[in-house]
Amino acid sequence: MRPRPTSVQAAGNLLQTSARLLFWLLLVAVIVLSLSPAAYLPPQAFSLWDKAQHALGFAALGLLGGLAYPSRMRLLSACLLAFGGAIELAQAATGWRSGDWADWLADAIGLTVGLTLAALVLRLRAR
Repeated sequence: MRPRPTSVQAAGNLLQTSARLLFWLLLVAVIVLSLSPAAYLPPQAFSLWDKAQHALGFAALGLLGGLAYPSRMRLLSACLLAFGGAIELAQAATGWRSGDWADWLADAIGLTVGLTLAALVLRLRAR
């Protein structure tokens, strides 16, 4: 017979399950928004907003991914970096968007912040 999880374990399971769901939903949203024609997107308020969007999006992916898959942070990091690069290549191939290495750099910075936050949350939760 399987022992019943404690309330702390149950909260951890809920956090991980919720993070997994939100991670995959956000991943799909990033794909859709990244490959949508620019005419369908909200206008940019200032020139750095594009880089900020990349950094914020990948920070959220890193945070959620780290909470969802804590034992696979290195693999997650590599896959999300490759994902960011693939998005830039796909944008360059669309004809209505353009790929930019600076966008990928913003992705990498955001990813680093998000994974660091996830590691901190997991460390605090372990105490």
